[in-house]
Amino acid sequence: MDLSTARKHIATSFERMRALYSRPVFDEWVIVTAAAQRSVLAYSGPRLEEFRQKLPSDIEPLLAQLAGRNLAIGDFEFTQAGDGTRHDALIRLGASSYLVCNNLAHSMADLRRDQRWLKAQGAFVDLSEQFRADPLEA
Repeated sequence: MDLSTARKHIATSFERMRALYSRPVFDEWVIVTAAAQRSVLAYSGPRLEEFRQKLPSDIEPLLAQLAGRNLAIGDFEFTQAGDGTRHDALIRLGASSYLVCNNLAHSMADLRRDQRWLKAQGAFVDLSEQFRADPLEA
């Protein structure tokens, strides 16, 4: 899958999650490479300039949780430590690319308290399966 197609799939999936949850589940997302400098390939959200500066610290809870694990393409992870600007979830999109998701106002613990999360989570899983079937080539 190319980057343009990946962006469309993500936007469609996030809109579906919003409809199922009755409000945005994630209001910020980024596609990054796992290369040494964690290049940003795409970003959607309200804080582009701040985001680039805070990426190393904001992604730390997810990285700590994944320490020692090797996710397959399409695998995903959520963290309970992702409050505020710290990232809540990620999906491995390709050989060296990841989708990192965030809700700036609510943590995953907050989101999961609402029963509608179960339906919205299904849309997230469907998105991960799209990349498992057709990985991002970036």
